[in-house]
Amino acid sequence: MSELDEWFDSVDPAMLQRLTDGKQLRDGFARFMLNYQFAIDEIMTKINILRTEFEHLHDYSPIEHVNSRLKSPESLLLKAKNRDLGLNLESIRDGVLDIAGVRIVCSFVSDAYWLAEMLSSQRDITVVTTKDYIAHPKPNGYKSLHLIVKVPVFLSESVQNVHVEVQIRTVAMDFWASLEHKIYYKYEHAIPKDILLELQEAAVVASQLDSKMERLHNEVHGPTSRR
Repeated sequence: MSELDEWFDSVDPAMLQRLTDGKQLRDGFARFMLNYQFAIDEIMTKINILRTEFEHLHDYSPIEHVNSRLKSPESLLLKAKNRDLGLNLESIRDGVLDIAGVRIVCSFVSDAYWLAEMLSSQRDITVVTTKDYIAHPKPNGYKSLHLIVKVPVFLSESVQNVHVEVQIRTVAMDFWASLEHKIYYKYEHAIPKDILLELQEAAVVASQLDSKMERLHNEVHGPTSRR
């Protein structure tokens, strides 16, 4: 039994009875989620092509590692509920833009911007929004470059333009964000002020490390050529 099937089986039967067709909803939602997995596959292919090109044809690859995630049905439907989107797939599609996510971890800050530029310049990718938390960190110290993009998914009978959130950050930023995430859930979203202050200080140290490591790299190897 799939995770989606398990979720529907756990839903209050009275709620499903109020829907026109519970099975139709289940099947439609499964297809809906599958489109986002296909979109992740498309973006991952593009990133892996860039990564392989630089590993084989250049002296330097800006991509350290890449991972992806698809929101769980439970998480997505809870978010839709919190935003009063209901179980309407069109509303969810337009109202939740981070159903599919890809995270790229790179060596240096300049790499993050270059990778964003490379992806944005591809003909079949449309950039919907860009949030630059590197230049403008969140109050807690979080840094990353966030892009919401649309990528075409070619199905047997149609083409679906699907949103994917792409996060690009350095190794230091990724380490900090991973720790902050664990602390955030450890304290159930209410981090004590002293720990929050230490996290903010750690974010400053991580930023200084990024700057120092990129400077050292450029001193040893010269400014990185990406063309």
